[in-house]
Amino acid sequence: MSIAPQLVDVLDAHRFDEKALLTWLQGVLPEFGSNLSVQQFQGGQSNPTFLLEADSGRYVLRKKPPGKVLPSAHMVEREYRVIRALAEHTEVPVPRAQALCEDSSVIGTPFYLMEFMPGRIVSHPALRALGRQERLPAHQAAIDALAKLHSVDVNAVGLGDFGRPQGYVARQVARWTKQYLASKTDELPAMDRLMAWLPENLPATDETAIAHGDYRFGNLMLAPDKPEVIGILDWELSTLGHPLADLAYYCLPYHLPSDLDGMRGLKGDDLEALGIPDEEETIRRYCRQTGRAAIEDWHVYLAFSLFRLAAIVQGVYARALQGNASNADALEVGKRASLLAEAGWRIAQRGEGGVL
Repeated sequence: MSIAPQLVDVLDAHRFDEKALLTWLQGVLPEFGSNLSVQQFQGGQSNPTFLLEADSGRYVLRKKPPGKVLPSAHMVEREYRVIRALAEHTEVPVPRAQALCEDSSVIGTPFYLMEFMPGRIVSHPALRALGRQERLPAHQAAIDALAKLHSVDVNAVGLGDFGRPQGYVARQVARWTKQYLASKTDELPAMDRLMAWLPENLPATDETAIAHGDYRFGNLMLAPDKPEVIGILDWELSTLGHPLADLAYYCLPYHLPSDLDGMRGLKGDDLEALGIPDEEETIRRYCRQTGRAAIEDWHVYLAFSLFRLAAIVQGVYARALQGNASNADALEVGKRASLLAEAGWRIAQRGEGGVL
């Protein structure tokens, strides 16, 4: 568990023409300078991300992975659009987008450039890398930032067409069913059960907001010196969607074991001793910040979120088998798909209704 983002030499599978990149950057950012060094951020499972150091300062570059990718995946163009709109028109904490290149001939795939933000990233929601006194306010800041995102008027910021405004959960179930089947390597009975159950048990109400799609501590940048969220990162899965799907995804650690390496679970931990809120407190704060009285069909959002995460992890595993994953431990990560699916099926069978 680290606080400073981990940097490594560019992985062999993700090397690109740095001279061509420098030439392009000098064309769009005249102040960029003539020197460029590149390192890769370790820890992501999807779009490779790099630190660029130049005469004019430090930047972050995100690009699609090389090789064949699943349809509609790794859309860095969409990432660029949403963070640019949020940075220009809202107070949602995001890095400032600086340039987009859709020409694959430059470094092999489309990519975009954004500002580098010094800060802290703690991937595990137990936040053991922080002092106890920072953990509760960090969780509160994370929920407040999520509530702020979900309160954005999508039409006012030019994102009214960023996705279809209705039927998010149904579309996501269909999408990740296809993605899972496209990357399937082994039989996972719990995934089969969820693929059958979810379309028949969709949430009773529909809402539309900007949904991040991967809202968790590993994608939040905290200020260097205080438990404040200064940047929401990794917008690859963002779209117009149901805000409660984001909240359920954030709450998944409460339903995953804390003693299984890599699952980032909290189940079994003494939350009071850690100084972090439990699920009920988290939901209560979100409802207060968004003006909700209650949440219906909470078990459906949780089961859906576990299903979708299992499908994503299966895709990571399939890419690792092909030698095309952006994290060195992707093979181990991919094996967890069955555990996530089984947790989702247990929650689906539990059949609880609303909360609060």
